[in-house]
Amino acid sequence: MTKEQFRNKLRKQGLIITDRMIEQFEKYMELLLEWNQKMNLTAITKEEEIWEKHFYDSIAPFDNLSHKSLCDVGSGAGFPGIPLKIVFPEMKLTIVEPLQKRCRFLETVKETLDLKDIFIYPERAEDFVKEHRESYDIVSARAVARLSILLELCAPLVKMKGDFIALKGKQGHDELVEAQKALDVLGMKLIKEDTIDVDEATRINLYMKKIKTTPTKYPRAYGQIKKKPLGGM
Repeated sequence: MTKEQFRNKLRKQGLIITDRMIEQFEKYMELLLEWNQKMNLTAITKEEEIWEKHFYDSIAPFDNLSHKSLCDVGSGAGFPGIPLKIVFPEMKLTIVEPLQKRCRFLETVKETLDLKDIFIYPERAEDFVKEHRESYDIVSARAVARLSILLELCAPLVKMKGDFIALKGKQGHDELVEAQKALDVLGMKLIKEDTIDVDEATRINLYMKKIKTTPTKYPRAYGQIKKKPLGGM
């Protein structure tokens, strides 16, 4: 995907990508490739693949986020949070990423691209939630963990009637089936399961809404979550 194809495809979704935004994406790509030489940020290093597999793939699942608060859990090199912030500059973005060196990269991206209202926390989600429970309109996660684990980390951060959007690969539906108990226990309800194709690969995006408050005993310590996830029917 070229940058013009990226721009045109998003235009069909009703998103206008300005020249300023394209400049920010290009600078982001430069920083990603530069920092990737000294730390593991991405295995995707071809320009056209970055436009499609990182930038387009981060934005396509979302509707208008202007004036909303979004928390991106396990953001890694900034996906989907940073591309969304570029396209929706009035969004308030919080990034939770446990690795300090990745947070340093994200701080550099924030400063270089002159992005406002971004808050970057070098914390694990299960620790971060202690001070930020049910604080966000939307929580997102991309390529972090299986859904039954991910739900326990993310659902406590979602406001009542807010949304959790999980960007998954082709196993997304299978993960959803095994996470039915987690949905119920954590107060979440599946609203939509959407499939898109990115570079001939299937992406399954899962949209969930908070319909009741998540019990305060969740999330548990990560070791417990991983050892005994809230799975099953």
